[in-house]
Amino acid sequence: MSLKEEVDVLQRIPLFAKLEASKLKLLAFTSERIAFETGHVLFRQGDMGDAAYIILEGEAEVLVNGPSGPVLVAVLGRDAFVGEIAILCDVPRTASVRARQRLVCLRIAKELFLRLINEFPQIAIAVVRELAHRLEMSNEKLRESVAQVEALKKAG
Repeated sequence: MSLKEEVDVLQRIPLFAKLEASKLKLLAFTSERIAFETGHVLFRQGDMGDAAYIILEGEAEVLVNGPSGPVLVAVLGRDAFVGEIAILCDVPRTASVRARQRLVCLRIAKELFLRLINEFPQIAIAVVRELAHRLEMSNEKLRESVAQVEALKKAG
């Protein structure tokens, strides 16, 4: 994939859509293009975050630790942005991410991402919106799970 193609990918991602082309070229140039084979773990829940990833090709599974092992909470595909929570909040990774099939990603180092957010407040706003959306999705799943447990209690 050429630098121009990587810039085109970045423009499709809401976080970066409003950045000027020269900034996107810098981001693409300073990011590391990396491939992961099926089953490879990009990072594990509990690890400290040092980078975020943009999926260029393939699919990844987002897994959280459950009482009886990992629980699949999402499948991410092309143009997905993953791993930003740990680098934004300086907290351990909130989930593990594993290649569901061969993945090609852009790896954005923590320092570069934080510099981008500092220089371009619209990226910070887009990140907050995305995180709020994810929180709402998690809350919806939690509400569904609570309702199922309540229904089982009443039935049993």
